[in-house]
Amino acid sequence: MPRWTPHLIPLLKSGKVKHVGVSNHNLREIKLADQILGEAGFRVEAIQNHYSLLYRSCEHAGILDYCRDQGIPFFAYMVLEQGALTGKYSLENPLPEGSSRAKIYNGMLAQLKPLTDKLASIGEKQGAAAPDIATAWAIAKGTTPIIGVTKPHHVDGLVRASGITLTGDDIAELETLADAANVNTRGFWEQEM
Repeated sequence: MPRWTPHLIPLLKSGKVKHVGVSNHNLREIKLADQILGEAGFRVEAIQNHYSLLYRSCEHAGILDYCRDQGIPFFAYMVLEQGALTGKYSLENPLPEGSSRAKIYNGMLAQLKPLTDKLASIGEKQGAAAPDIATAWAIAKGTTPIIGVTKPHHVDGLVRASGITLTGDDIAELETLADAANVNTRGFWEQEM
């Protein structure tokens, strides 16, 4: 952080760089980057970290609160945990064998079933699908989800998700089921938050 952040300042001053965002940073690193930039009249303007029902370390570490307090947008990636929270995959229909996603998620599909079933159940009541509800949850938590779109109907799901309002009870129940799954989806590239 102290190594690369000061090098951004001349680029910001010259206009070659317009905005600074950070990814996979913990709260201490975010604050340090913000401090270094702040001394020159700039600031961190976006945070992008892994955040999903299954991986809420940014919330627990205070990063979401910091973003809210500072008016910094938080972009959540892996909201659907590479498809594991879509309800599409199960013990009977695992992720494609040989894929890196299969190595990570196929072993936890049984633990995820109560959560994906609940996502689907809430979705049915709202005219939506499980991934729409997982995305709506991330929006309800104050984040901007980054969703990998590979098919036109995925865009329709994002539109649906943006219009869904989850109740406090829905959110609490989803988070309880996610906690009960007791899985670790932290990527090998990610540090503890």
